[in-house]
This record gives sequence, structure tokens and C-alpha cells, in this order.
Amino acid sequence: MPVLVAFLRAVNVGGHAKIKMDALRELFVSLKFAEPQTYVQSGNVIFKSSVRDLASIAKQIQQGTEKKFGCCPEVVLRTPDDLRAVISQNPFRKRANIEPGKLLVSFLAAEPAKGAIKSLAALAIQPEELHLVGRELFIYFPNGQGKSKLPWARVDKALQTPGTGRNWNTVTKVLEIAERLES
Repeated sequence: MPVLVAFLRAVNVGGHAKIKMDALRELFVSLKFAEPQTYVQSGNVIFKSSVRDLASIAKQIQQGTEKKFGCCPEVVLRTPDDLRAVISQNPFRKRANIEPGKLLVSFLAAEPAKGAIKSLAALAIQPEELHLVGRELFIYFPNGQGKSKLPWARVDKALQTPGTGRNWNTVTKVLEIAERLES
């Protein structure tokens, strides 16, 4: 049975969409997904599914979350292979002094708009660095995300698809959990 990772957008952020992770795991079991595991309190679920249609899985999770918790977060799915590709394609991987907690990967729900790279470059955001690679936007916050003035609405407009961000530590830990489930 294939392993999948669900990243739920804006769960337990700023007091909104509060979902306890044990209740989220119970939801995944009720949706007939096997061995759901969560990582931290931000809506990361690693699970097995016999269903292969990722769009229908995302919709099922979204509808189940709305029914059980009264919120309808965007659900972005990735496979362990997708996460391995994210790690190998990290544009910061060869640079010294990159702090993993300051590197964010925004997992996009769909392919970004044509011209998204040009639109992002036009934002001229400093000191943050943005690199769009496939369906992932890598953002390095040298001063930390909390001090950033990154205009998220303009980033979303440039991409024309929603995404959900995870720091590098979370990305690598979620892959580690997914690989344990694969074996």
C-alpha cells in the first residue's frame, strides 16, 4: 500500500483551525487510510492508502476535516519520492551557513502559473530569497520568518495556486517517518 503525506494548510496557526493531532489521526482511520501518523501540531499526516487518485484523496480529507472539525483547510499531498526530489532539488543545499529552521518549503497544490518565476522576481524581496522549483517554492529567511515583511498575498497572486509551508527540519523529519512506513 503506497505511503502519502498530507500537508494541511493553516492548521493550528494563530488560533485558527484548531485540530488535535490524535483527533486528526482518528479522522484518517475513519476515512479508511492505514497507519496514520502525525508530526508536530501543524497538520502533517503520513499515512497509507490503496486509492491512487491524489485529487480524490485530497478532496476526501478536506471534506472529512470540514465535517468533523468545522474547518476546510487546503490539503496538499506528496509521495515519499516527491519529498526525496524536494531534498535533492533544494537550491540552498550546497550553500554554507543555511539554517534549517529559516528555510521554508511551500508545497503548492498545483503547478504554478506560467510566468510565476518572473512575477516572483519582480517582487524584489530582500533579504529573503525565493526559488521556485516545480511545485515547491523554497524561501530562505536569513533574519527568521517572524521578522519578515514578505507580502504573502502578492506571492500567492504570482503563483496562482495555494500552498502550505514547512520548515526544512519538518520536511526532513516527515520524509524520515514516510520512509519508515514504506519499509
